[in-house]
Amino acid sequence: MPAARPHIEPRRIPAADSVVVKEIYLSLQGESSHAGLLCGFVRLTGCHLRCTYCDSEFAFHGGTRMKNADVVAQVLAQRTPRVEITGGEPLLQPGVYPLMEALLAQGLTVLLETSGAIDVRLVPPAVHKIVDMKTPSSGECDRNDFRNFESMNARDEMKFVIGSREDYDWARALITEHRLAEKPFALLFSTIFDKLHPRELAEWTVEDRLPVRFQLQMHKYLWDPNARGV
Repeated sequence: MPAARPHIEPRRIPAADSVVVKEIYLSLQGESSHAGLLCGFVRLTGCHLRCTYCDSEFAFHGGTRMKNADVVAQVLAQRTPRVEITGGEPLLQPGVYPLMEALLAQGLTVLLETSGAIDVRLVPPAVHKIVDMKTPSSGECDRNDFRNFESMNARDEMKFVIGSREDYDWARALITEHRLAEKPFALLFSTIFDKLHPRELAEWTVEDRLPVRFQLQMHKYLWDPNARGV
């Protein structure tokens, strides 16, 4: 008589009504056209990229799985009119899409911080998408998904984090080649903190008269640049 097969539990696929959360906190928005405004933050766990200048490596692993309804409740308890979903890379989690819908249903202004490596076409149109196109010094430049050029709308912003003259020239060429200034979304330039002096980037931008919004990572000047929860 053949030996009985060992019992194997079926693989459990997480429900789409939950996400793995690294942290939820209240602060000022440090970047984008929303900079300086009170904002709640929901940082999700996990990322498929390993950018050289990443400032949130602590979000690669760990976290707590939470029902979307519980995440929404915590955000509402912060009493802020806007919230940003960030990571890691939040679009890796299927539950983030219904989470964004649930936050919008509460009348909140919802921002999404995402890499340029995933097409944002499935993100609810009412969400303000901030898409971080990876420059050469990130080490992940070849992961950019150029379909985002057609997936973004007038609520959205495309961010270029510049750490060198090579990054700047690459971003400038991309804007020209793909006529990004004619797209409905805004273009943002900022520096890698402590890698390129902001004045250099500002001067290059003025000299070339680029149609971009120059910005600083405000939170890194207000608090310790390595501080969490700000």
